[in-house]
Amino acid sequence: MNRSVFFISDGTGITAETLGHSLLAQFGSLKFDQFTLPYIDSPERAHDAVRKINAVAAEDGVKPIIIDTIVDKNVRKIIANANGCMFDVFETFVGKLEEELGVKPNNTVGKHTVDTLAYKTRIDAVHFALDNDDGARTRQYDSADIILIGVSRSGKTPTCIYLAMQFGIRAANYPLTEDDLDGEHLPKSLKEHKSKLFGLMIDVDRLIAIRNERKANSRYASPQQCQQEIRAIEGIYIKEGVPFLNISEMSVEEIATRIIQETGLKRRIN
Repeated sequence: MNRSVFFISDGTGITAETLGHSLLAQFGSLKFDQFTLPYIDSPERAHDAVRKINAVAAEDGVKPIIIDTIVDKNVRKIIANANGCMFDVFETFVGKLEEELGVKPNNTVGKHTVDTLAYKTRIDAVHFALDNDDGARTRQYDSADIILIGVSRSGKTPTCIYLAMQFGIRAANYPLTEDDLDGEHLPKSLKEHKSKLFGLMIDVDRLIAIRNERKANSRYASPQQCQQEIRAIEGIYIKEGVPFLNISEMSVEEIATRIIQETGLKRRIN
């Protein structure tokens, strides 16, 4: 049976979700039904959340897990009365920080400050990634922090978007075509920016499965075609000295982190 989990916050719920997902990932053998309740910032909304939690508890026959990032103590007390197993992020960490720092917390509900420069950097980076997706443009490569290359459907686009959204990194991507692979060479537009290149590698079986989701039973998704492309691109990476990473079993978060780690790429925002 799946366990139900509630992520509850007086804000967007993103912090509660992020922390919660990290914790739940440690229990990979279990499956979870997840519910996010954002903007629980008043007693009325807290009581409504309790009703929802209790209804799920009654249906499941077991207490749901509750992970919350609510600052207001009165709202938290209401949530604590729900028929669930509650993990209060602020109660767990803020008290210890207060003791160590010797400073009282602000206890500001839904406190989210906007760093205007960081926001602009992030948006600019996302626009750059979209404008330079799939080799659509190459004239902006002088402004790129990194250029991801690989065969079609090897995870280049989502990785570029993630690098832009999370770190403000200006990431372009370029799919190597059959002509490039047959000639076993980098296109001229890439050779001019060789120091910025990073390759993505993917296992043949994984590539076949992904391509079949897009174009089932096509030459594009055939084992022979996929194997040929993977063999050719690995040869190019080695021949041209392009660093590369096998991303077959990685999430986009892991791919981005490994790329930053291996390239020494500087984050534009933290």
